[in-house]
Amino acid sequence: MRLTRKKFQLAIILLACVFIHFYSADNGRVESGYTGQLFPLVSRGLRIMFGWIPFSIGDIFYGLVGIWLVVKLFNFCKKLLHQQTRNQYKTGLFLKLSNLVLILGWVYIIFNIFWGINYNRVGIASQLGLQIKKYSTEDLKEMNCLLLEKVNRSKAVLIQQNVDYPSNSQLRIAVKKAYDNLSLQYPYLAYRNISFKTSLWGWLGNYAGFTGYYNPFTGEAQLNTTVPLFIQPYTACHEVAHQIGYAKEMEANFVGYLAAANSNDILLHYSVYLDLFSYANRNLYFTDSITAKLYRRELSPAVVKDLKEWFAFSKRHQNPAEPVIRWLYGKFLERNQQPQGILSYDEVTGFLIAYQRKFGKI
Repeated sequence: MRLTRKKFQLAIILLACVFIHFYSADNGRVESGYTGQLFPLVSRGLRIMFGWIPFSIGDIFYGLVGIWLVVKLFNFCKKLLHQQTRNQYKTGLFLKLSNLVLILGWVYIIFNIFWGINYNRVGIASQLGLQIKKYSTEDLKEMNCLLLEKVNRSKAVLIQQNVDYPSNSQLRIAVKKAYDNLSLQYPYLAYRNISFKTSLWGWLGNYAGFTGYYNPFTGEAQLNTTVPLFIQPYTACHEVAHQIGYAKEMEANFVGYLAAANSNDILLHYSVYLDLFSYANRNLYFTDSITAKLYRRELSPAVVKDLKEWFAFSKRHQNPAEPVIRWLYGKFLERNQQPQGILSYDEVTGFLIAYQRKFGKI
């Protein structure tokens, strides 16, 4: 009876996973159905449910899951050391494997219903009518030049006005205002019901290479507040873009750019243009390293100082596990409509070039 019930549960989970897979195959259907109707209800519901709590429920959940996995692994290894227990363990192997498949199946279903199907939506390029084409070295040079001017000018204004970096609560308000301002032009980019938390695992994120992340199970955006301050504003805008349904990293980068660049906050301007210049300059380096270096030499001393701080911070947290984590995350991105893997973040450069072609500005 127990095996029959387990097989029935596995069949239901398998059918649900197959349905999600085939439903997600049609980008237009996802955009008009899931992204346009179901996801806004789910995401706002999660933000209303958890947003008022001052600490990260998602981080606590992940911590508990981590402890549970360690305990399970310990018990598994312990049982394998005992012959009698090992024989008993083998007899129940199907049940244990089926339990694992059930857990993974439920995680897959909940992940996709709560957020993951957004990986298959039409996306921001279609919404803005952008033509994302292969760009040339000359396009990259022009973009480097434009971003260089933006970076230097915004940093100069920060110094001239002696602007202080905001507290975490002030940053959340600034990002909310940026999206409110952006939604006047693009209503589908509205951000309601703030749920933005300081990550409890920021120290771990430093060694894993993350400045922030979105928790699809609780709808919370997480910010690593231990990284250099000038990185945090754009990271915050990026994570909010995930919250409103832009799952792909290059799209979240671009939507975060739209919010920051169209705001009245000079700190958001500097943070976004510094990051985007780094992406565009790295892309140019692959095709014309000499010109890329020349553009970097044109950065103001104050900007160079920030980049050195960023580099030193990253170097302090280098560790043998980070390349493995980045490889695994890259494979996850590849499995979710981002064939460039970890380099998907850099693809925001193509969006910027397309945006500049259409609107004549960045």
